[in-house]
Order: sequence, then C-alpha cells, then structure tokens
Amino acid sequence: WSPYLIGAGIGILSWAVLFIVNRPLGIPTALAQLAAGAAAPVVGWDAVTSNSYWAKQLPKLDYGTLFLAGTMLGGLISALLARSWHVEAVPQVWAERFGPSPAKRYLYAFIGGAIAMYGARMANGCTSGNGISGGLQLAVSGWIFLAAMFATGTLTAFLMFRSAR
Repeated sequence: WSPYLIGAGIGILSWAVLFIVNRPLGIPTALAQLAAGAAAPVVGWDAVTSNSYWAKQLPKLDYGTLFLAGTMLGGLISALLARSWHVEAVPQVWAERFGPSPAKRYLYAFIGGAIAMYGARMANGCTSGNGISGGLQLAVSGWIFLAAMFATGTLTAFLMFRSAR
C-alpha cells in the first residue's frame, strides 16, 4: 500500500472522527475497556468496578470499541486485498537475529506490548492520539512526539536488527 495514500486516508479519517464524535483517534481506552470486560468473569464485577483504573474505563460499546474493532478488521481486509496475509509464528527477520523460538518471540512481544500500553495509559493517550491527532491539530507537542517516536523507532530497529559483523 502507498504510504502517501494511507497517510492521506488517516488524515481524512482523523478529521471525520473529530467532526462526528468530537474525539481524537485512539485505542488505549478501548483496550482498557476490553481488559476490564475480560477480567470481570475472572475476578468478579465488584473487583473491576472498585479498581481505580478500570472504574474509569468500564466496558461499553462506544466509539472507541468500534474504532478498535474497525482497526483490526481494516488491517485484516487490507492484508487480504494485498494478498500478504499469512500466519507466521516467528518472522524471518526475528529468527535470523534472535533464534526460531516462538515462546521467546511471544514473550518479548507481550512484554513490549505491555510496556507500550502502560506508557500510553500513563500518558492518557497513545501514538495515534498524541502524534497523529496532535500533529493534525498543529500542536507542537504532537510534532515533537512524532519526531521522537520516529527517531527512537529507527534507533531501536538499528540496534535490534543490524547485521552481525
């Protein structure tokens, strides 16, 4: 997919979402609601509602939930249309650098996701909420965040996946 086309699409989607629901793009709140809903059968509804974190994000069907579902469905449809969808426990680039163990790959993916989600909830937003929506609103903090995100992403990719010499 063309990054220019996708970038323009995200911009148009951001404007539409701000116009229709008066909220910026973002997923962490919906993930918190989903986690609360998944935890309720295990720990009980009283434990979920008395938890200071989940009490603010009780499960409900709202814009965030629909956006989360739409993001997953859109990604699947995009991969199917591009004919690039396939199940892969350990990507080749990961296996070359860190070995073929699916358990190790899943562990690191879980840890990375948990750290990213923790940071997003601490910041009360995520990369899409801060970077994309903030950048579209010409907020200096959004542009600084985008620059820092791309710089650290590039550095991380270089350190993790540079070829062994």
